Amino acid sequence: MSNNSANQHGPWQSYFGPNMGYIQEQYELYRSNPEAVVPEYRDLFDRYGEPPQMESSFADNGASAAAVQTGRTPSLNDATLIKKAVAAGKLASKIRAFGHLAANLDPLGIEMKPDVKLINLDSFGLKPSDLEEIPADWVWEGSPVPLSNGWEAIQKLQEVYSGTIAYEFSHVHNEEERTWLTKQAESVIPTSKLSKEERHKLLTRLLEAEQFEDFLQRTFVGAKRFSVEGNDVLVALLDEVVHELANDGAKHILMGMAHRGRLNVLAHVLGKPYSKIFSEFHHGPNQQLMSSEGAAGINHGWTGDVKYHLGANRSIPTGETAETRLTLANNPSHLEYVNPVVAGFTRAAQEDRSNPGYPAQQMEAAASIIMHGDAAFSGEGIVAETLNFNNLKGFSVGGTVHIIINNKIGFTTESTDSRSTHYASDLAKGFEIPIVHVNADDPEACIAAARMAAEYRTLFKKDFLIDLIGYRRYGHNETDDPSTTQPLVYKKVNSHPTVSRIYTEKLLQQQLITSEEAEQLKNEVVGRLKAAYEEMKQQDKGSGDAPFTLVTDEEASAETPTAVPAETLRSINRGLLSWPENFKVYPKLQRILERRASALDEGQKVDWGHAETLAFASILADGKPIRITGQDAERATFAHRNLVLHDADTGALFCPLHQLPEAKASFAIHNSALSEAGVLGYEYGYNVFSPETLVIWEAQYGDFVNCAQVLIDQFISAGRSKWSQKSSLVMLLPHGYEGQGPEHSSARLERFLQLSGQENWTVANLSSSAQYFHLLRRQAASMNSENVRPLIVMAPKSLIRNPRAASDAALFSEGGFQPVIEQPGLGSKPEKVERLVLSTGKVAVDLEDAMEKAEGQNFDWLHLARVEQLYPLPAKEISAIISKFPKLKEIVWVQEEPRNMGSWSFMEPRIRELAPKGVDVSYIGRPERSSPATGYQQVHALEQQNIMSRTLTQQQKSAVKSGR
Repeated sequence: MSNNSANQHGPWQSYFGPNMGYIQEQYELYRSNPEAVVPEYRDLFDRYGEPPQMESSFADNGASAAAVQTGRTPSLNDATLIKKAVAAGKLASKIRAFGHLAANLDPLGIEMKPDVKLINLDSFGLKPSDLEEIPADWVWEGSPVPLSNGWEAIQKLQEVYSGTIAYEFSHVHNEEERTWLTKQAESVIPTSKLSKEERHKLLTRLLEAEQFEDFLQRTFVGAKRFSVEGNDVLVALLDEVVHELANDGAKHILMGMAHRGRLNVLAHVLGKPYSKIFSEFHHGPNQQLMSSEGAAGINHGWTGDVKYHLGANRSIPTGETAETRLTLANNPSHLEYVNPVVAGFTRAAQEDRSNPGYPAQQMEAAASIIMHGDAAFSGEGIVAETLNFNNLKGFSVGGTVHIIINNKIGFTTESTDSRSTHYASDLAKGFEIPIVHVNADDPEACIAAARMAAEYRTLFKKDFLIDLIGYRRYGHNETDDPSTTQPLVYKKVNSHPTVSRIYTEKLLQQQLITSEEAEQLKNEVVGRLKAAYEEMKQQDKGSGDAPFTLVTDEEASAETPTAVPAETLRSINRGLLSWPENFKVYPKLQRILERRASALDEGQKVDWGHAETLAFASILADGKPIRITGQDAERATFAHRNLVLHDADTGALFCPLHQLPEAKASFAIHNSALSEAGVLGYEYGYNVFSPETLVIWEAQYGDFVNCAQVLIDQFISAGRSKWSQKSSLVMLLPHGYEGQGPEHSSARLERFLQLSGQENWTVANLSSSAQYFHLLRRQAASMNSENVRPLIVMAPKSLIRNPRAASDAALFSEGGFQPVIEQPGLGSKPEKVERLVLSTGKVAVDLEDAMEKAEGQNFDWLHLARVEQLYPLPAKEISAIISKFPKLKEIVWVQEEPRNMGSWSFMEPRIRELAPKGVDVSYIGRPERSSPATGYQQVHALEQQNIMSRTLTQQQKSAVKSGR
């Protein structure tokens, strides 16, 4: 069949008249530049080639049809009519794609609109009179409102796409989604009319948001509150999204936002009592802690946080017996860093972890809403990291509704100085997220946007973004004068009416409310605020946020048994080596794994990866779910885990822990995006929401954890102290000096130790597989206890396969985790020991190796101990070791890291407190440096040998004392 013959069939049959003329013009454009046409046309031309030429008879038929519809008699001018119709169709297409550029989106009317020639009639050689001759459905087929002609159609399209609500979704590739979005957008005007009751409710919400801020401004003069004024409609918009998502079946709605407008959202969406918020203003910072009850809070470490960082929870009824739980996450001033935390909350709320295998996810069970600042959305990389989760199997939450609270100023910085894009929302286009821009002074348009966002999320399980464009009535905070940096803006702001006043006037004009009714609504709102303030004064109490109590040293040291009976371990081990009958494991890997079959026999040893797998399996057998992620979590960066096997012939996947007979809970393991901050925040959120789950994040190399420093500083280390927010998150950070250079050596142990306080977490640097086994099991056992805390593990690299780190099989079915381990074979003559060497992690194994290689050397004068748990410091255990040696002269801390890094700065004052009088405390290791390690293997080897030599040579005392 010829191409021309083929072209007469298939896709071209549905194009005729002006539509075929338009298609032909698009093809000419495609021939010169394929990227210049929309994707669906590009695909059409790629597949079918050139459309058929519009023959004269075909043109006449189209013209005749046009003539009939317009009531005209066909004439020689019908070809001109068709040409105008083609131009009108192109104009309609441009309005749909670029109408947002001409939209009325600036409440203050200051922003200069671009000259959008693309959607001007002149650009297409058209006049209104030309369009009046064209049938309406040639321009807008399927219009939801009756239209008389093409001119009315164009006017209505301009109203739809260039009003106070504007749309961007031509970047969405999925045709079904784009068709749905277009239909929704074009039906907003005729179908979004609110009932009288809904409008009264909307006005009440606007008054509540406005009067709440006004009351705080007048009552607590000079207090910071980061008001929402200028974007007051956010509260009503958020109400609508919550209502729609709850009606669509969400049992949990998880929300995150920065501080602007937070108090208003807490009061009106989360239902936090006015009196409680007023109390937080009335009392000085943490003044409630000065009471006798609060004194204990200070002593035990509860510090709290400022009121505009706090989160809250609320349940709202969604039926006679059903309810939806709303959660607003705590968030520090680091703005967007709550985004991945909320995503983690949401995934945890969606998953059923009660059965073996991957957790069963129900995306409709929970939904998330994240509010952003305009400067932060485009400026902070954590936003892009979180948006990237949308379609990742281990991280997708079925779509998030994003709202940019856009006041067009970042503190004092203009938008032109803070972003390179036209809109604050442009980042979302790269993730194919539909965008609606809406003027915050048009509340009904905002409600329409909210409904569209919630419905899209429910239908397509994807993200949606609302760019709520308003202004900021005050400065960055209420004590700041913004006129010093934005004088023209604030001249306008000071004379601009509030949105409640604008909306009241609109309802008055439409005769939907009377002046008396409007005034009564306002008085009722103000009356509730005054009553709450009087209630607060009567109670005269603090916020009521009860401080948590940290566990005592005695409680912390009470160990849960972590040993597993030998026969149980052997049974588990057999299950781990059972694969489906037709599953072909990669031969090299199969040989490695099959060596584990006899590892639990008497006299055998268990290596690091095997110990970890046994720990996971035994935890699952205890009925506790596990989730582990990281850039290479399935195999592990150092290929020691291999918990997701790939069939060598088919590529099919199999995880032995999913088929383990003993497992009583889910096991989720996912390779993650190349992200540290985003993924770590996600796992922290997942763990906080699901405290019964052992959640583990593994860095590719420990050094990369510095990309997530904000999450560590503001959430993981301080979350319990600031917000009473507990976590048992495990962080595995490969750490050790093997000559791999500055970026593949140090997990920055010193930073974790510097952040250690009030028993906020456990920091460990282990030297054997059995220790790792017991530590993981101890962590799992503590997850639902008061003793719960995050666990930071300086995970090994070379030790993974070092025979010295492998442990006897008996150690897994006996004993437990040991915070300090003494070197076997030393200290048999305690009266001769003069030097006690303390170290941690890999360097302790290196010392053991160096001692064995020092043939014939007498080490009676020396004793070595490994500090496996650095924080909380096992002071009692170290003191007990020190007390064994009556003639001790020096205690030496040995480490691989430079003197200003690693553990030395943390350990030195603590060792001095434990050292007997007259016993020197000194250091052996690398000197102070700005870079963690050398990039030259030979230099590294020489430095490492120097550390070994100085530690194991008795005559080096003077050098040790000087730290040379």
